Amino acid sequence: MEKPLALKLAPNSIDEVIGQQHLLGKGKVLRNLVENKKIFSMILYGKPGIGKTSIANALVKDLKVRYRFLNATMNNKKDFDIVVEEAKMYDGLVLIMDEIHRLNKDKQDLLLPQLESGLITLIGMTTSNPYFKINPAIRSRCHIFELQDLKKEDIIKGLKRACKHPDLKGIKIDKQSLDYIATLAGNDLRYAYNLLELAYYSSSDKKITIELLKTINSKPVIVSDKDESGHYDLLSAFQKSIRGSDVDASLHYLARLIEIGDLDSIYRRMSVIAYEDIGLANPDIGPRVMAAISASELVGLPEARIPLGDIVVQMALSPKSNSSHLALDQAISDVETGRCGDVPDTIKIHSTIYQYPHDFPNHFVVQQYLPDNLIGKKYFHPQDTSPNERMLKQIREKLDKLKQEHENKIKSEKE
Repeated sequence: MEKPLALKLAPNSIDEVIGQQHLLGKGKVLRNLVENKKIFSMILYGKPGIGKTSIANALVKDLKVRYRFLNATMNNKKDFDIVVEEAKMYDGLVLIMDEIHRLNKDKQDLLLPQLESGLITLIGMTTSNPYFKINPAIRSRCHIFELQDLKKEDIIKGLKRACKHPDLKGIKIDKQSLDYIATLAGNDLRYAYNLLELAYYSSSDKKITIELLKTINSKPVIVSDKDESGHYDLLSAFQKSIRGSDVDASLHYLARLIEIGDLDSIYRRMSVIAYEDIGLANPDIGPRVMAAISASELVGLPEARIPLGDIVVQMALSPKSNSSHLALDQAISDVETGRCGDVPDTIKIHSTIYQYPHDFPNHFVVQQYLPDNLIGKKYFHPQDTSPNERMLKQIREKLDKLKQEHENKIKSEKE
């Protein structure tokens, strides 16, 4: 069976890779590795079709090193054993591994000593955030590089290059059709190549039109603006609708994001909203969001829409508060501008005057915690947005009264 066009267009050099100039541009890290003829173990992560495999293949070809390609799930332990033995035979090789986040313990135990010794240099590839999904033992032995989303002009550049390939001899396609394919593809260059190839062979006269493309792919064009900010506008609208307690708008933008299939962005944005916009007004929402994300990950699309819909309704209709993160921002501002001061003697690690709160009634004792120059500073200002925060406000007021009496005493003693 003949290879698909996307494979035939795979770059043989980093100069042929589309996009990712933050890693491959002049003076950037991966280009410098090639120019210095050096390779280190690394993990490339990013969305499907944006260049992970292309970069890995281009690196080993530019460096002219011996390499093998394995998939962490498809290849068994015997395949990994063979790679290790081959590495020993040739005094080292590069192992390109797809779906590295799925590497099981047996394979990890086999590879770790070889990575440690330098016998195998690993280039791992994953669509999942390696800081969450990859075993720390593997991760600590690799440099991590995040690939950026491809822009529409990157996709179009790749499509124009594809149109010159001998397999598409005689192809006729206008600017509008190229733009339409790029829009449908989103960030996925491989998908764009596949759609172009299918359209070419689906046409009786080798002419590709938008009408033909619509018969092949009925996926709705959701993001289609000139400056490529449409996806971020959707995420912004999603968050602002939840923040504004408009449950219908929240569900509308959730539906659009689900249709795109970008679950990772939905997860990240919901996690932010739980603590930035809802926060102390409903402190149970954070764990609920994580539970909904776990359920969505477990079942995948299309069923993932069910837990996502449930939690977004809860988030939109929840009381809101931003008091905690505003308080922390003020504290960070003080630290950044040098308004810190020494840690009080009362709470230094070897303090002899520290009073253990649990030894006192109600597990509370008034003593100095803030530095001298920040005595009396108030970062946290509870809002009156929910029963929970009203309760916190009452507690804060009671404690503030006790602390104020103590701080006045300290000031008078120093005067």
